[in-house]
Amino acid sequence: MQRVASRILIVVAAFVIIVTGVLVMKSRNVRTEASGPATSAADLSIKEVELQEESAGGSRWRLVADQAQVFDQEGRTALRKVTVYVNDKEKNWTIVGDEGDLFKESKNLEVRRNVVLTSNDGLRLETSVLRWHGADRRLWTDAPVKIVREGAVVHGTALNVRMDDEATTVKGRVNAQFARGTSK
Repeated sequence: MQRVASRILIVVAAFVIIVTGVLVMKSRNVRTEASGPATSAADLSIKEVELQEESAGGSRWRLVADQAQVFDQEGRTALRKVTVYVNDKEKNWTIVGDEGDLFKESKNLEVRRNVVLTSNDGLRLETSVLRWHGADRRLWTDAPVKIVREGAVVHGTALNVRMDDEATTVKGRVNAQFARGTSK
């Protein structure tokens, strides 16, 4: 019996020594990071991009980005540090975000990370992702939103704006706060 116990002890000690040796060897491996930008499968990379378009209805938009990577097969252009200026009848909007995608055929746009929309009438919208669907003239997100205007603050879990109907819907658990003394 004592012989079996000593053999088990030897096997356990050997196992501990092997595991410790492997962990020490892995921790000593030097990890190197690639210098320069990561390689990409993009068909074309462009710095300082500016695109403009004017529709028959008089709406104009201008998109500016620090960098764009075009993926022809996907029909998508990946954007970094995006700013979109929209002039539509009497209103002007500016949308900024850290990154986004512009889809060639549909001209749909998605802006992500630290997205802020401001308008010339004092509206400010903050979210993590904002999408434009051109065919429906629809601006929407399924991410939480914060809307601020003239002392009013509205929080929701999603947003849907239909430009043609001039209808805006804040979805989910909506929380609205209104400051005293504001007019309009």
